[in-house]
Amino acid sequence: MALRIPQHPTPDEALSPPARLDDNLAHRLQLLDEPATFSQFSVDTCGQWTSQVCIEGMHCVACALAIEDVLRSLPGVTSVIVDAAARRATVEWNASQVLPSQWFGAIQRLGYQVFPAHDPSLRNARSQEVRTTLWRLGVAGFCMMQVMMYALPGYTASATDIGAEMLQLLRWASWVLSLPVLLFSCAPYWRSAWLDLRNARISMDLPVALGMAITFIVSSAATFDPQGPLGSEVYFDSFTMFVFFLLSGRWLELRWRDKTVGALDALMNRLPQSVVRKTDSGATQQVGLHQLVWGDTVQVRQGEAFPADGHLIEGSTWVEEALLTGEATPCLRKAYETLLAGSFNLGPTVWMRVDQVGSGTRFSHIVALMESAFARKPRLALLVERIARPFLVCVLFAAAAAGFYGWSVSPGHALMVAVSVLIVTCPCALSLATPAAMLASAGVLARHGVLMRDIAALETLAQIDTVIFDKTGTLTQTQAVLQTMHTTTGSQSMQQPKVPTTPTTPTTPTTPTAQPSQLRLSVQGQAVPIALQWANALAEQSWHPVSRALHGAFMQWTHTDSVSPHPSIATAMEVHEITGHGLEGLVDMQGAIKRLRLGSQAFCEAFLGKGHIPPRASKAQAHLCSSTQWLASFELQEDIRPDALATVQSLRSMGIELHVLSGDSSPAVQAVGTLLGIDGAHCHGGNTPADKLAYVRSLQKAGRIVAMVGDGFNDMPVLAASHVAFAFGQAAPLAQARADLVVLGTSLGAVRHAIYLGQKTMRIVRHNIVWAISYNAVCIPLALMGLLPAWLAGLGMAASSLFVIGHSLQLSQSTFWTDLN
Repeated sequence: MALRIPQHPTPDEALSPPARLDDNLAHRLQLLDEPATFSQFSVDTCGQWTSQVCIEGMHCVACALAIEDVLRSLPGVTSVIVDAAARRATVEWNASQVLPSQWFGAIQRLGYQVFPAHDPSLRNARSQEVRTTLWRLGVAGFCMMQVMMYALPGYTASATDIGAEMLQLLRWASWVLSLPVLLFSCAPYWRSAWLDLRNARISMDLPVALGMAITFIVSSAATFDPQGPLGSEVYFDSFTMFVFFLLSGRWLELRWRDKTVGALDALMNRLPQSVVRKTDSGATQQVGLHQLVWGDTVQVRQGEAFPADGHLIEGSTWVEEALLTGEATPCLRKAYETLLAGSFNLGPTVWMRVDQVGSGTRFSHIVALMESAFARKPRLALLVERIARPFLVCVLFAAAAAGFYGWSVSPGHALMVAVSVLIVTCPCALSLATPAAMLASAGVLARHGVLMRDIAALETLAQIDTVIFDKTGTLTQTQAVLQTMHTTTGSQSMQQPKVPTTPTTPTTPTTPTAQPSQLRLSVQGQAVPIALQWANALAEQSWHPVSRALHGAFMQWTHTDSVSPHPSIATAMEVHEITGHGLEGLVDMQGAIKRLRLGSQAFCEAFLGKGHIPPRASKAQAHLCSSTQWLASFELQEDIRPDALATVQSLRSMGIELHVLSGDSSPAVQAVGTLLGIDGAHCHGGNTPADKLAYVRSLQKAGRIVAMVGDGFNDMPVLAASHVAFAFGQAAPLAQARADLVVLGTSLGAVRHAIYLGQKTMRIVRHNIVWAISYNAVCIPLALMGLLPAWLAGLGMAASSLFVIGHSLQLSQSTFWTDLN
């Protein structure tokens, strides 16, 4: 919803109810204060709400700073971050002290439109702004051409070719044609300048508006009184030209925003606003998305996005899940298979059953990650903000000084010199240099399944010289397979379950010293080792890849009819997972309760004592023991990711040093390092989370800039400590609080692409900044010396911004992602 509140508030009015508003607008404001409304664009964290809103009407860093200042002055607003390039704001507020209608109103009173994030009317507002700007540009262009035609005789004809009366008539015609430009095309600048003056602030539109006003006044004075103090020179051609150039730059900037920020918004706003729901009677009804609840049956047509997480009721369809999984290839979904909110139905119309709605869907989780990217500003953007206001003040003083210096010689010419200074020194290019490139990069990453939690991480990515990989689930496939189980009577291959010809009788341990290899459970003809049942009872309580592999092996052994598995007769109680070590808990096997440990060799030996695990089993990835005896060891078959070798080679060619840290045994880690060509001295196994953290800090003390790539299970401390953190694999959502980038897909190559993109982004940012500074260094002296006419100043200002935007759009090229291939 767009809320427009034109009145200017006093300090007391900022928090007072909107009493003077019309009833409809007041009602819409009050709706914002309903928890059911503001919770749609806000997240509650222990009573502190964090809201994501979009703000329209901003054109510069000074606008963002003005909004931040006003909101921070409100009691209850604890933090505000406004991104002028993305036109988004993150506002943290306390519901006991301030309401959304109050800080929404404060933004509106500054002259900006504010929308809740994901508001469907936002797209219409942006489209309307583009259309209106195009109309203003068209009027300015048409009038400019006519004025140029009338101004040409004054430049080329001699006194004998054209009379004074005819020249004066042409000036009057130019003045008339300049009025639509002044009143219609320049309207946004007048409005912005008036709001600046009313609110005692300076934005980049204020110097431009002053330049327009001075140019028109000087030209009008020369037209009405050629013998007056401002002289007889008119500048209507310059006036209409630089308005046309400025509007051209603004329109192209809006188009750029639509291509970058708009693309990101399109990713985050892909859910339908309404759906067709089947009622209990079998009829259908159109309902809003927020009305969906668990168990609803909804219709999804071809080309539409699935509105919630759920499953297909019947039939089959092809589904595009690129944003959610990073995989661009459509997936076939059959009856009863999972469907994800935000994915697109590429097949025929289907019916789905809703299993999860709202913030519980994976799509909402991804949107939250994308929104968090704007919660911190890049260092270079903060630097520009610090100099923006002082720079604008200096521009005003420089223009005043230039006008004052030349006033005694020619007041009219002196004012036009001041106009050139006002226009040419507008720091739009400098303010766009960093955010334009970073927003383009964020869009590229999002389209390829890499979500940024912190957009400022692009700066650090460009400096990375060391990458540390976790092994399990990162360099290797997420789904490991149990290959061999060692017990006291020997080793047994676990790749295929052994099915005896006749069912065996279930047996249970009769004494605490019973050998695990001798204890079996017959499940519909399949003999399941008791040791595997004990391990499964603990493993099914964890999402670690090793635990998932053991649970998968148990399910394979008990999966006899391809429909439903037989449950284990072993149950676990009081299970505790010790990060980086393993699991411990009480396992009940038909009344016989044991306290067991499942995990690393060091973890089990701390419980059992050293030397109890046989040498032939010590290289396994997981061990099972009680406090009195070793029970079993499990070796997993881990396949290297298909693109791991290419990723490692590419990173090495970029001059990046590679390391592998893992909790698995050192021989297993060394074997993976050898296969990938990573220096054995940099491959370390048997690491606890504390060991990994100490290793990273030692590298950082040595001056290395470290990126950590982990699966998010045991890597929380080291992800937090590294300069840049990648959360990789299916467990990535568990690491969102510590990772800077989340890789949704299965491609390890996303890491090298992100680092390469960070390097390319910062190169473009540096180019943009050098260009913006060089442009001002050359043009300001020319303007001060009167060698730069107003129309050329307008062209230079527009061209400088367009250069920055165009240069940044190189990052959005569709071929970029294949540059390293």
